[in-house]
Amino acid sequence: MNPAQSADPRRVLADRVEQLYSQLPLAIIATVLVSLISIYELRGGRVAQFEWNLLVSFWGGMVALLTAARIALYWGYRKSTNKLEEAGQWLRWLGISAFADGTIWGFAGAIFFPSHADEQQVFLSFLITGLVAGGIPLYAVSWLIYATYAAAILFPFTYVLATFGNKLFVEIALLVPAFFAMTVGVAYRLNQVFDAGYRLRHAYGKLTEDYTALNQRLEQQLVQLEEARHQVEASGRKLALFAERSPIAVFEFDHEGRVLTMNPAAETLFGYSASEMAGKPGTDTLFPSAVQGDIAERWREMIHKREPRFGIRVATVRRDGVEIVCEWNLTPLVNPQNRVISVIGQGRDMTQQIEAERMKQEFTSTLSHELRTPLTSIIGSLQLINSGVLGDIEKDVLELTTIAERNGQRLLDLINDILDVEKIESGKLTLAPEVLELGELVGESLTLNRAFADRFKVRLSTMGQLPAVKVNADRKRVLQVMTNLLSNAAKFSREGTAVEVGMENSGDSVRVEVHDTGPGIPESFRNRIFGRFAQADMSYTRQKGGTGLGLAICKRLLEMMGGRIGFDDRNGGGTIFWFELPRHS
Repeated sequence: MNPAQSADPRRVLADRVEQLYSQLPLAIIATVLVSLISIYELRGGRVAQFEWNLLVSFWGGMVALLTAARIALYWGYRKSTNKLEEAGQWLRWLGISAFADGTIWGFAGAIFFPSHADEQQVFLSFLITGLVAGGIPLYAVSWLIYATYAAAILFPFTYVLATFGNKLFVEIALLVPAFFAMTVGVAYRLNQVFDAGYRLRHAYGKLTEDYTALNQRLEQQLVQLEEARHQVEASGRKLALFAERSPIAVFEFDHEGRVLTMNPAAETLFGYSASEMAGKPGTDTLFPSAVQGDIAERWREMIHKREPRFGIRVATVRRDGVEIVCEWNLTPLVNPQNRVISVIGQGRDMTQQIEAERMKQEFTSTLSHELRTPLTSIIGSLQLINSGVLGDIEKDVLELTTIAERNGQRLLDLINDILDVEKIESGKLTLAPEVLELGELVGESLTLNRAFADRFKVRLSTMGQLPAVKVNADRKRVLQVMTNLLSNAAKFSREGTAVEVGMENSGDSVRVEVHDTGPGIPESFRNRIFGRFAQADMSYTRQKGGTGLGLAICKRLLEMMGGRIGFDDRNGGGTIFWFELPRHS
């Protein structure tokens, strides 16, 4: 686009008006001087001297009035505080002023020319021609104003020449329109030149502002880039320090798997120095031959997809030939051109952890076989005694055996919970999903847990009719979830109140809700309520007992069945625990 075409038209108009008004004082002074000369020259006409002087005086008064009006117009423009928005109005007022000025001189030519001798007619002709020509530099910024001004002078004078009766004057009258057209053409051309100049000035002024703003932005960006460079350098130093001080082995490989650098922890773990390993293929040096092919395949896949790989647990060889199990995290560093610059490998020795896991599994197995079996026998024996099958026993002894049975059951529940968590986390827990009626199962769980709720003087009830909805889930595990939620609700609800259970459809899932009237969940405990051994740090909670594993088990069991669990505050106090399972289609 031409820069001149992008200039603001309002500002161009305002500049034209400013140029016209800046020349108005010169036009006023010229009008006054020429008027005084004309009055002096026009005295002593052919008509009676008194009448003639009166006519000249009348014309001079009109000039004086116009001059005063033009001075007031100029003063008003200079005092204006909003020239940009009012430029059009000021231009119109100036056009009216120019037309009035031309009319006065046209009046002088029409009235005074026929009443004088040849010398004075020559004077008037020269005067009118000079006024028309002199108006070009004054009004050429707006050719339309100039055309109005010149027409007001020439048209009355042309009429006088054409009707004077002199053949020469008639021929001159025929030439006047051509003279008018020529001067207007000159004014029009000058108007275009001025207009283009104003537009260019504003356009290049705007460009200068844009370039200035651009330079300022560039300076700011350079400062920001410099700051960013310092931050990158600082981050690089921090990362280098982190890798150097890291307790785990950190390697940097090229895209073909050759070692570039390694940190001190890697030197200590594998027994190689950084200088020894530099440039060597890591897959050939750090891994036994049995897994090198698998590692190479994973490496090629990672380089091809430009995606990190986490938790690669394989055997690794130390310098002394001892095999250890390491867990590797590989992260490719990719540049903006999507090329792999290098790969950061982090290796952690998992040998001791694997051994600890093996010992934990052995302990779990021992706990299962060596503790649970005799504990079950003890609880069964105590139940026989407490039921009176073996005969009546003393009240004091019965209280002791009842306490023993209850605590034995609590111990058995703890062992079962620990075993369940261990099976879930080790991936050994298997489910037996089947299509079952969830409403019937929820009703069954209420029946099975009423005796437990009675111990806390709490009722179990349903919120209306439980809908008949089918789900695909493990019956035993859903009962386990319901038992955990109902037992917690019964323990923490106020005596004499009811634990209410409801069901509702929730999109493609069915939701089961358990409403209790307890004290609610403390805010500080909400983000860890489904963690292992999680219990609110309250004496009230401790009095109620529990392992802190129930909700964690519920969460994991429901996730294995494709569901989820959560809780909300209950209106009027208490908590609503809910879980959702996908509906069977």
